[in-house]
Amino acid sequence: MKCSSAIQKIFLMASDSKPQRLRQWASFQSSAAKKARTMTTQSSLKDAFSSYADDLNHLNDKREKVVKASRDITANSKKVIFQVHRISKSNKEEVLEKAHKDLAAVVDQYVAKLVKELRGSDFWKLRRAYSPGIQEYVEAATLCRFCKSGTLLNLEEMNASLSSLSDPSHKPLQINILDYILGLADLTGELMRLAIGRISDDELEYAQKICTFVREIHRELTLLVPRMDEPYDMKTKMETMLQSVMKIENACFGVHVRKSEYNPLLGSGDPSYPLMGVAGGIDL
Repeated sequence: MKCSSAIQKIFLMASDSKPQRLRQWASFQSSAAKKARTMTTQSSLKDAFSSYADDLNHLNDKREKVVKASRDITANSKKVIFQVHRISKSNKEEVLEKAHKDLAAVVDQYVAKLVKELRGSDFWKLRRAYSPGIQEYVEAATLCRFCKSGTLLNLEEMNASLSSLSDPSHKPLQINILDYILGLADLTGELMRLAIGRISDDELEYAQKICTFVREIHRELTLLVPRMDEPYDMKTKMETMLQSVMKIENACFGVHVRKSEYNPLLGSGDPSYPLMGVAGGIDL
């Protein structure tokens, strides 16, 4: 009897401990699975952020190269503008020919380098990096066109001239309309300097032509700027543009006034012509 009761007691203890062992095993498996999932999640997050870091580093490296290319375009476009300002009555054709050659070199060497750096990327992401160079190029190109033909180089013509630089398998570089307008606003300042120089060289008709051209640009942009999505950059340029228009107008007006006052006197061969308000002339 004692043996039988002992066996029953052992059997009952084994029966009671079995569910407990099962619960412990299930808990162990659950914790192991959670740990595995946590490790997998941590590993995937680490890989994802490593990929993000590589993308950002690549974008920053490309931005630095684009900024360098933009600076080269800016510096060499300024040289073209300085070349145009050397224009005079006697050397107009020679100066403009050299300016157009220099402008072509800017496109072939420096704009082409920018296109190469931007190849395969979204242009809008790096627009702020290369916008100053493009604006300066627009300014130089439009100034050369005006001095040669008296007309405005429009955006479609400019983009068409740059299309050959791009690889056919990639999206071609297109000058943003905002960069074109900003460059056009800067053009008026250079035209003001050109007009003052032409007045000093006794080319008043050419200065008046420049004045009319700048007025038209200012009038059209005055209507356009309020409709722009980002007019902040243009507001400052519009104020500067108005000052340029006023400077050209005042210079042309001053020359007209002086000529109206002194030309009759200098052109008169009559010794009795009234001189400086003296009636009856001067007895010689």
